[in-house]
Amino acid sequence: MHAVVEIAGKQYKVAPKDKIFVPSLKEKVGSKVTFNRVLLVAAEKEVTIGHPLIAGMAVEATVLEHGKGDKVIVFKKKRRKNYRVKRGHRQGYSKLEITKIGS
Repeated sequence: MHAVVEIAGKQYKVAPKDKIFVPSLKEKVGSKVTFNRVLLVAAEKEVTIGHPLIAGMAVEATVLEHGKGDKVIVFKKKRRKNYRVKRGHRQGYSKLEITKIGS
């Protein structure tokens, strides 16, 4: 069984015991999180598609850790003008383990 769920404006295909990285959540490590914006659920032979969401369906997950991704370097330069700017950015993320798909 797997599902397509919307978390923080992005869509993720998940199955039980999957570990996914999502944009930072405010929940503490070890806490349970429920996402009710489920767009699709597929069992062995049955597929349920929401219009746009499936009523009464939810995905439960546990927060495993919080962290930051790899650094992305942003470098700007204008030739012959002595203009150079170098900036870095590390996006925050939360690691989740999907525990249950269902109502």
